[in-house]
Amino acid sequence: MLTRVSDDSPIDDLRVLAHPLRLRILSLLTGAAMSAAEIARELDETQANVSYHVRRLHAAGLLAIDDEVQVRGGRAKRYRHDHASGPTFAQREADEERVLITTMAQELRRRAGQLADDDRRALVDAELWVDEDLWQRALATVKALGQELHDAAKPPRTPGTRHVNATAALFPMADE
Repeated sequence: MLTRVSDDSPIDDLRVLAHPLRLRILSLLTGAAMSAAEIARELDETQANVSYHVRRLHAAGLLAIDDEVQVRGGRAKRYRHDHASGPTFAQREADEERVLITTMAQELRRRAGQLADDDRRALVDAELWVDEDLWQRALATVKALGQELHDAAKPPRTPGTRHVNATAALFPMADE
């Protein structure tokens, strides 16, 4: 697991995650180590913009330097995201969690624009009441699925792979 190297407060840690481009970078770097230039090309962003966000993610302990490569007489750091580094942010307050969920929703809107014309998908949306045992099983199932997907992530456009979205936000709701 990556350790947090930032001296920022927990709310500053959350701000690192609360940006749609940073979520895209983390997703991309789960399956492959890449330099800021490679990330910029893949995400169709400027290298300067990507470099800034990569530095913030690295300082927060969400990216590790995987290796360094020679590039036109210089060296480029290649970063990788360890999805297990997320628990360093596990002690968030509810207000902070709302900010992260809102950012995830914005990113989901972008991804929905790329929805493939394919009948192999699942969509679940529910606000309901369930017993505690079912709730705990649902949480464990989603966490295990997230682990399996992250562990199996491949570099972009690897032959035999599909570009897919997996977004889940399970949380207890406060009764009004």
